[in-house]
Amino acid sequence: MVIKNDLFLKALRGEEVSRPPVWMMRQAGRYLPEFIELKKKYDFFTRCQTPELASEITLQPFHRFPIDAAILFSDILVVPQALGLNFEMKPGVGPWLENPVKSAKDVAKLRDGDVNDELQYVFDAINLTKKGLNDEIPLIGFAGSPWTIFCYAVQGQGSKNFDKAKAFAFSQPEAAHQLLQKITTATIYYLKEKVAQGCNAVQVFDSWGGMLSPKDYQEFSYQYIEQIVNELYTEAPVVIFGKGCWFALEKMSQSNASALGVDWTITPQLARELTGFKKTLQGNFDPSRLFSSPEIIEQMVTEMIDDFGVYKYVANLGHGILPNVPLENAQAFIEAVVNYKSKS
Repeated sequence: MVIKNDLFLKALRGEEVSRPPVWMMRQAGRYLPEFIELKKKYDFFTRCQTPELASEITLQPFHRFPIDAAILFSDILVVPQALGLNFEMKPGVGPWLENPVKSAKDVAKLRDGDVNDELQYVFDAINLTKKGLNDEIPLIGFAGSPWTIFCYAVQGQGSKNFDKAKAFAFSQPEAAHQLLQKITTATIYYLKEKVAQGCNAVQVFDSWGGMLSPKDYQEFSYQYIEQIVNELYTEAPVVIFGKGCWFALEKMSQSNASALGVDWTITPQLARELTGFKKTLQGNFDPSRLFSSPEIIEQMVTEMIDDFGVYKYVANLGHGILPNVPLENAQAFIEAVVNYKSKS
């Protein structure tokens, strides 16, 4: 299988490229009019769990923009659902779990090990998507980090500070680590199968890692991410994205990951300094900046690439695209990267 446009994979391997590859986190989603049409007809998890819909949504930005990679439409909560946590998506609330994890007894009730049978719909969506992409660009598979899944499993919903999740981790550390390990093991099986089914790279999203102090991050988040990376990196390139986790970049740069995602709270210069050019970096355009005019977006994207450099860099947002971003501004972001000309 030869990918026609393998710019993204070349950047992950640290090979020379004429310009950085570009894709956007959450590019298959809520800012696209064709996505909104499907949203009117099907609820969130129906879209995730119906392979034809998940594939169609994944392909929507590919048909519209000159992106260098597609990311499979899914959700990080499909793994805890497979473990036995019945998450739903409540309008106006977001992720919702009626009975969050509160004790070691609750952890013990969850499934253990390989839960891929429960996730067959994801693998079916990969197969359909690969046909639709026709080897034009690579496909990225993803999962949430164990800590981020843990936060939802214990809190039962989104939160500004995940106080219940942190209280559980610190007051019942043994049960917390048992839960984190269950999530980690299931995630490893899940991502390995995604690669086996055709994903060309995988990304681990640690959306809530920044809630932890650097010391607690090592104990409750990073050691589990590292387990995943060590199991996967020989099979496909792995990208770690920790939101608010710039303090861990130096540690991450010693890992077997191919690339590290960075959010907008760190300068490209400092990110390079902390990682010493050991890893490809991905990011870090503030998604809210897509509300600027297309002219300003183009100028800021050019500056961002100048600062990161073309080598070992993937242009992306510093988090997911927001739902009300104007289409022409998303287009301006992508085209600014595609048309980038180095000053040298």
